[in-house]
Amino acid sequence: MFAAMRRRLPPLNALRAFEAVARHMSVTKAADDLSVTPAAVSHHLKSLEDQLQIALFLRTKNGILLTDAGQAILPGIRDGFERFAAAIEQIDNLGDSGVLTVSVAPSFAAKWLLPRLETFQAANPGIDVRVGASMSLSDFHGDGVDVAIRYGSGGYPNVNSERLLEEAVFPVCSPKLLNGAAPLSGVDDLRHHTLLHDDGPDEDPSCPNWAMWLKAAGAKDIDATRGPKFNQSSMVIEAAVLGRGVALAKASLAAADLDAGCLVKPFGEAIPIDFAYWLVCPASKLGLRKVELFRAWLKGEAAEFAVAA
Repeated sequence: MFAAMRRRLPPLNALRAFEAVARHMSVTKAADDLSVTPAAVSHHLKSLEDQLQIALFLRTKNGILLTDAGQAILPGIRDGFERFAAAIEQIDNLGDSGVLTVSVAPSFAAKWLLPRLETFQAANPGIDVRVGASMSLSDFHGDGVDVAIRYGSGGYPNVNSERLLEEAVFPVCSPKLLNGAAPLSGVDDLRHHTLLHDDGPDEDPSCPNWAMWLKAAGAKDIDATRGPKFNQSSMVIEAAVLGRGVALAKASLAAADLDAGCLVKPFGEAIPIDFAYWLVCPASKLGLRKVELFRAWLKGEAAEFAVAA
């Protein structure tokens, strides 16, 4: 039945010509509206009337008038074109609202992204961000992820990737350790404090562990192997906030606690490392407005953080 209906439908150009002439009650004005010649409009009208086997206009010496048949079909055709326009507008606005799924390394999600995410939500109330914390690479097609933030060396295949933030490492501790029973005022004072170790799976040879950092600082007689180990950077920082010891922290992950006064940098310069945070997205998602809005916001936040750091 539907195939038969499709065969009976007149050409779209003929219907457009009919609607334009009915709207302007003028072949010439309709031609200007459609950017075609009056002859082309007249041809479309004739072909439409021939296919329908009924007159749609009355031609008089004073102009044209709609016949009863023309008046009968005009509302449906006009409504059809309005629906076409609405459908195209939905495509244009695709991604202005709905759920945006972001896959993020867990520590970066907890310590950097989530404290800032409120500003994106306030500026884009129609977009609901769903954050999935994961260390594994996203299957953008299988798990519905729109954007990912990954920590590594870059070079992710078959996706668009942009360097978001560079990283550096330095010691941090709770302020109470600076003036406690064994005040922490210099590198050698670390022998009296617990060392907190980031035992995560980053595998970045440029990122110093305590043994590397102490050797570079010229410290002696400090056992770099002692102290608890954590497999997430955020847990190392939380332990430092609680005063459990001194941590080697990544700058982006410690920033919020440093700003809040929960952590301090007791000594030592920041050591840049090779790994960075990357904004990763498949090319097929780049056209979605919600993705473009998030990318622009995220890059703006990263630029502000880099300047402040």
